[in-house]
Amino acid sequence: MLTTKSKVALAGLAYRFISLGRRAAGQGNQVVVRRGGFRWSLDLNEGIDFSIYLLGGFEKSTARTLRQLVKPGDVTFDIGANVGAHTLGLADSVGRSGRVFAFEPSEFAYAKLKTNLALNPPLALRTEVMQLMLRDSAAGKAQPEIYASWPLATSAALHPKHRGRLVPTTGAAVDTLDRFVEHTDISRLNLVKLDVDGHELPVLRGGFSVLTRLRPILVMELSPYIHAEERNSFPELVRLLAHAGYSIEELGTRRKLPLDAVQLEGLVPDGASINVIARP
Repeated sequence: MLTTKSKVALAGLAYRFISLGRRAAGQGNQVVVRRGGFRWSLDLNEGIDFSIYLLGGFEKSTARTLRQLVKPGDVTFDIGANVGAHTLGLADSVGRSGRVFAFEPSEFAYAKLKTNLALNPPLALRTEVMQLMLRDSAAGKAQPEIYASWPLATSAALHPKHRGRLVPTTGAAVDTLDRFVEHTDISRLNLVKLDVDGHELPVLRGGFSVLTRLRPILVMELSPYIHAEERNSFPELVRLLAHAGYSIEELGTRRKLPLDAVQLEGLVPDGASINVIARP
């Protein structure tokens, strides 16, 4: 299992090779292209964007799983939507009768998400985008900076393990998942894609009623070292899922995984993560 740092390093090597060719042809890093059936505005110096440009998508195993799980007419949440790497696929899968709610608190990625949806008008019509930080309390202000950019150019300012860059959350509101669902009058929620870099616990703690009442499938990233860095208890996250009546399986293999924090941490090397499906 490759660490995030290794994945970014490999992408950086490919980026340097391709960027040399583009510069020789008088082309820059900003492109508008069609990939995976969608139109994208991409910055090739950004890891997620470069993956979409080079491979046709980001985390393609996750994208395939989402397509398998989401059906026309479904209501889905993309929490930690970033530039829309999975938002657009979700919007395509739910069809005209479905809805996607995309949450992205960073000013940087929120602007890119809106641009990518605007390039795909039919998908934008069924997607609601919010610059909203979900956590376990609606009180107070949003965390001022979060990791939402993964530049391929090296810098001392990047995170030493996952190579992310902190970006501002200027303009972001704060809410809990439970309050949002109640105020939006959502009575059905089929699936939640959750990738918030170590903040999964406060998001789900603030959405415990949603988990136990609406019973959505969760597609989420588990990364114990990031939870520790963000001072969120990974064991508490595992206990919360168990208490809500969920089981988990590895995303790619569908192998059943133990709801035991110690065993799960043993499966994930330091600096790496594992994508899972949590089912009620």
